[in-house]
Amino acid sequence: MEPTLSQIIEAVIFVADQPVTWGFIRNTFFAKKAESADNGTPVEDDAEEEPWDAGEFSLFQELTEEVWEEIVKGLQEKYSEEKYPFEIRKVGGGCQFFTKPAFHRYVRKASLNKNQKRLSRAALETLSIIAYRQPISKAEMEFIRGVNCDYAVQKLLEKKLVAITGRSEGPGRPLLYSTSAFFMQYFGLADMSDLPKLKEFEELAEEHQELFRQQMDDKINKPNGKETGENPEEGSLLEE
Repeated sequence: MEPTLSQIIEAVIFVADQPVTWGFIRNTFFAKKAESADNGTPVEDDAEEEPWDAGEFSLFQELTEEVWEEIVKGLQEKYSEEKYPFEIRKVGGGCQFFTKPAFHRYVRKASLNKNQKRLSRAALETLSIIAYRQPISKAEMEFIRGVNCDYAVQKLLEKKLVAITGRSEGPGRPLLYSTSAFFMQYFGLADMSDLPKLKEFEELAEEHQELFRQQMDDKINKPNGKETGENPEEGSLLEE
């Protein structure tokens, strides 16, 4: 049996533990042979791998981005049939197999990852704020939540769900946080437009930003540079 390009891609997506992209397929199966053809010098394959033949080289030479999209579309249509309990979704810039929603509860009960720790409520709240307001500073997260976010942000960084993406132009130039590529994969999102639409959150966004700016201005203008009133860290240990 001579596998087709579609079958090869289907097999790779099936075993992959992360989204598979066109670039990954091209670099994995075509780059070495292309280098060999361009330079006129042989490029050795891994010792344990069977040597490539001309037919295989020609096969991946045909894999343009347009062909990739056609193959992925065909696979999505194939697995959209009711007889399959899983499907192929575009997520995080690539493609990955997912269980269909109707089977989630059964897979969840049979999951071998029962000891896998879930995100705490505080971490989820902080992650939601970052997702909808990114890039955002920790001070603004704390202004929105009303409690210290150090622990939650640290946990999100450790889990690679968020990343530091720059510094604000505001006073002190605080670090800015955004969601990561792994965030897209973890929640099965193709792009940020797939996030649930939170109408109330969007309506309050401008009001929050204006109040936050006023608070930061008040801090700068205070002669002793200290805030009075409630301590933002109070209750944070219990919450986290």
